[in-house]
Amino acid sequence: MTLNAVRPWRNIYRRKSRRIMVGNVPVGDGAPIAVQTMTNTLTTDVAATVAQVQAAAEAGADIVRVSVPDEASSRALREIVAESPVPIVADIHFHYKRGIEAAEAGAACLRINPGNIGDEKRVKEVIQAARDHACSIRIGVNAGSLEKHLLEKYGEPCPDAMVESGLEHIRILQDNDFHDFKISVKASDVFMSAAAYQQLAEATDAPIHLGITEAGGLVSGTIKSAIGLGNLLWMGIGDTIRVSLSADPVEEIKVGFEILKSLGLRHRGVNIISCPSCARQGFDVIKTVEVLEERLAHIKTPMSLSIIGCVVNGPGEALMTDVGFTGGGAGSGMVYLAGKQSHKMGNDAMVDHIVEQVEKRAAEIEAADGAAQEAAE
Repeated sequence: MTLNAVRPWRNIYRRKSRRIMVGNVPVGDGAPIAVQTMTNTLTTDVAATVAQVQAAAEAGADIVRVSVPDEASSRALREIVAESPVPIVADIHFHYKRGIEAAEAGAACLRINPGNIGDEKRVKEVIQAARDHACSIRIGVNAGSLEKHLLEKYGEPCPDAMVESGLEHIRILQDNDFHDFKISVKASDVFMSAAAYQQLAEATDAPIHLGITEAGGLVSGTIKSAIGLGNLLWMGIGDTIRVSLSADPVEEIKVGFEILKSLGLRHRGVNIISCPSCARQGFDVIKTVEVLEERLAHIKTPMSLSIIGCVVNGPGEALMTDVGFTGGGAGSGMVYLAGKQSHKMGNDAMVDHIVEQVEKRAAEIEAADGAAQEAAE
């Protein structure tokens, strides 16, 4: 019996959506929610862009978006796609020819902003290029670049205007018998974004890409995204996500996975459960967690680790984690393995020992998963 069967209040019932492919990544119809980011290097600097794509992929990115603002970037995109370990989305603004060139260069998906790309004839040409090169499309509606007629109609950017824009462009794609698309309705305002996404989810069965655009710096943007995206994901809305931060793209991936992990929607790497520390702590919890996060970043296997400073909550938390350490007295604490008290360990050697135990447990989980897969086959 699964944990969610025992505790039904943990369940999230995801919105039913159509399945599309972004390269080899399935999106929608119950597929794992894909986490993506965007490079911030000059696209024409192929080496730097590829390095950033690879770093994002190593951090767990399923998809990476690359800006294609000019013809030189279109030429560079071909090389980037060839060296990328994950599907590349080409970000197209203003000039429809860049979309055509990006499809020809091997992009897995074209992100077009309907308010910027031009009239319906130009959009049709981009659709044809996408069809010819097995490329999906993301309709990217943004509150900051809505069409003039919608701003005149509504007076200002608002959820109704954003959803109307998105549905107008869905109609164009569907009228051209093109259905391999997903859609986003992003705003920097959390309330506007959330309201627009809720309306959109009821109006279409297309896969939905979530994002709070221009969310801010690492701390403020993380909080803003966690509130906005977290609530939508909790409601079952969202098939791909991007956390938009004024920070290293790798940080966007880390935050994205942490949001999904907190809701039980994706599991990757070590989930560290730790206390904020207080005068009862038997060791420096804050510094220990900081070091462990860095030293365990290479672990991809889903597992849990509790680091609690004292015995008030430590034993209870350790009962529910793969590995745990609870602070005690006289310079030592208790190590827990698979939820059971195992042995004492001195604080001076605890970090190395915990890393060793986590790596050992990860290997055991991987081996068990491998054996189960072989048996199933």
